[in-house]
Amino acid sequence: MFQDQSFLAFSRDHEWGIESNGPVLFSQSIAGAKGGTTQMDVWDSGIVVFTPEQPGALDLVLSCAVHGDETAPIEICDELIEAIRDGKLVPAHRVMFIIANPAAINLGKRFVDENMNRLFSGAHSKGEGLINQERIRAKAIEGYVGRFFESAPAGQRQRLHYDMHTAIRDSKHEKFAVYPFTHGKPYKKYQLQLLAAMGVNTVLLHEGPTTTFSYFSVREFDADAFTVELGKVRPFGENPVENFAACRATLTRLISGEELALGAFEGKQHHIYQVLRSINRTEQDFELYFADDVANFTEFAEGERLARDGDNVISAQQGGESVIFPNANVALGQRALITVKEIQAQQLDLV
Repeated sequence: MFQDQSFLAFSRDHEWGIESNGPVLFSQSIAGAKGGTTQMDVWDSGIVVFTPEQPGALDLVLSCAVHGDETAPIEICDELIEAIRDGKLVPAHRVMFIIANPAAINLGKRFVDENMNRLFSGAHSKGEGLINQERIRAKAIEGYVGRFFESAPAGQRQRLHYDMHTAIRDSKHEKFAVYPFTHGKPYKKYQLQLLAAMGVNTVLLHEGPTTTFSYFSVREFDADAFTVELGKVRPFGENPVENFAACRATLTRLISGEELALGAFEGKQHHIYQVLRSINRTEQDFELYFADDVANFTEFAEGERLARDGDNVISAQQGGESVIFPNANVALGQRALITVKEIQAQQLDLV
């Protein structure tokens, strides 16, 4: 079906998916360069699953291109997929790769009609319903993730999902992850250590349900799932290779089952931020009171103005309140910025 091109190129050629008469579009057995056989099953454009002969206990989902202009994660997934196809990387565990929005990749834009990372956990079918291709695609992706997790071998399994992104703006912490709302379950030291091994030692604890892709996997399948911000948005070919070396190496070891040698957990090695407020744009007349190039995690003094939503002026409520993901141009009703504050790891319920 696509033997003469990369899986990424194939997916971009069929940007909104492919109708199929069965659950699998294409299957192939791949011989590893040093032994071992991997089954490759293409479920749809942008959806490929690799299964070793004797799968380990990890079910791993690696997703990219929920936003089409965030190229570094796309390049990382492309490299890993092609390494497996070439037999250079032999999985020890089941792994699913998702290239979520090929149409947005082709446009070089964040999305085509609607922000896909606001369309999960059933949000795709609310309001006006399935009115655009991004909503239809988000619903299909939910089904594929469910099928992947639920078709795993019997027994004790670990479900892990990294939804990889890059941010629109610079950041005080170049790489950071969002730890979705756990509904009272403790945070996991091992997961913080894995993120740190990927070069991500800053974690934002989200304290409520959302419609993001990573939260969907947490809530629906009890997976350990994270939105992982790996740096800043850049065009294809302009991502500094050295910036992502730790991420590539750790994901390669996870897939292949190699020893990770994480060592003992030390809280001081991690920057932990807690959400104070999520501020939505509710009025057409909305503005931010700081420059467009202000970096994520920039701190503001108590009382300093952050934004204006119609007649409502929003100010920092305490010293050290920081902003992340500010975007004055979001649709009405969507989040325009989050404010956060750093806490110590020992303040958390950790297991």
